[in-house]
Amino acid sequence: MTVRSFESLTRCVCPSAVTRTSATSTAIYPFAPDRAISPRTTLGDTIPLPDDIAIRLPMQRSLGTARQPAEGISPLLAREGHSRPRSLYIHMPFCTHKCHYCDFYSIVDTRDRQQAFTDRLVRELTTLAALAGPIDTIFVGGGTPSLLRPDLWRRLLAALDDHYDLAALRSGSAEFTVECNPETVTPELVSVLVEGGVNRISMGAQSFDRRHLQTLERRHDPDRLPLACQHIRAAGITRLSIDLISAVPGQSIDDWDRDLRTALALRTEHISAYTLTYESGTAMTARLHRGEFAKASDDLEADMYEHTVAVLRDAGLDRYEVSNYARPGAECRHNLAYWRQDFWLAAGPSASAHVAGWRWKNTPRLDEYLGTDDDGFAPICELEQPDPTRALMDRLMTGIRLREGVDAARAIRDATRIGKEQELRAAVHAAEKNAWLTASGDRWSLTDAGFLFADRVAADLIGALI
Repeated sequence: MTVRSFESLTRCVCPSAVTRTSATSTAIYPFAPDRAISPRTTLGDTIPLPDDIAIRLPMQRSLGTARQPAEGISPLLAREGHSRPRSLYIHMPFCTHKCHYCDFYSIVDTRDRQQAFTDRLVRELTTLAALAGPIDTIFVGGGTPSLLRPDLWRRLLAALDDHYDLAALRSGSAEFTVECNPETVTPELVSVLVEGGVNRISMGAQSFDRRHLQTLERRHDPDRLPLACQHIRAAGITRLSIDLISAVPGQSIDDWDRDLRTALALRTEHISAYTLTYESGTAMTARLHRGEFAKASDDLEADMYEHTVAVLRDAGLDRYEVSNYARPGAECRHNLAYWRQDFWLAAGPSASAHVAGWRWKNTPRLDEYLGTDDDGFAPICELEQPDPTRALMDRLMTGIRLREGVDAARAIRDATRIGKEQELRAAVHAAEKNAWLTASGDRWSLTDAGFLFADRVAADLIGALI
């Protein structure tokens, strides 16, 4: 999973998305390129952009007439010496079924709009290419990207090759990830992906237990997962990540242990292990409120989290982010770009981008996305201007989730500029006293105990800046 936006970091957060990345019961920071971060511009505000370009977000729920800031950012990059984005997120919304826990934008397409979607997506990608630098990472999330027909995948991959600098991909030094579900992986699809440069697959397993898949309203057969992995490896893709969800109602530690060990038996080099979170507006949350099941206790969630760390560490997968584990060198570089606050472009409905401090989110409505074409740009529904306080908040919130932690000297320097140095130092000291944070050398990083309180630590650091 990716942190799909800045909302899923907004997954993207891709997802990771993100978020379903909390080690405890509630994720306070949504990640992956599909969402945006407060404070955000409100509807009706007039926003000055570089070179006197202006955007006015309309005072209605439908935002199909809002204009992209991207066209004004290109001269800003040149004028202020920013490097161009080297990461690209693409969102495909199609699913065969809406899983009950999922709050990412997805639809069951009953009107066969895959062709129209691909046509529109190619136009958007062609327009955005003028902003991009040489590409280091691409992540295609959803939705279920593996639902797109192979012939349409060929067209999309050809467009990327035509309009983007993919030299690093051709040399094998770039990362190109596609999210897949087991029931949609076929030899033909994987062959097309490999021909187009895809070298990493993120597999949405969530569980290998039919009972828990049913609770989550996941409709794939767990027995298909090994076959899907076989197709992937036979095509030459060795980089495989598997998504799992813990704290599913009725799930025991033993159940969770079996899921972890089954995933490891598939020779995966990366596992994203998320604690189930109950997002507002999802069917899962409605069922919880109706009393159809009981939520896992905080103690059980914590026990499962600690068990995850131990089992995966013993298997050679180290925790490099709150919910992500990898063999050395197999970390998801695309999600690291989100967590490190690099720049990224994003295409597709609900996808969010971050360039030179500007953040924007495409409309999360397929009809609007298909029906509005502003010289290739997609209609947007959220926009955030560069702001030094928010930029520091974002860096602390995402950076503290990483094992590598936060650049302390830079954080102090930026806090000093906004008059909050002493407050931030006090928050760091308090986290140290709780043994949640280590402030040694030039980094602030979570302790093993602190990973269980990552959201709390991040909230305290951010609170110091308010």
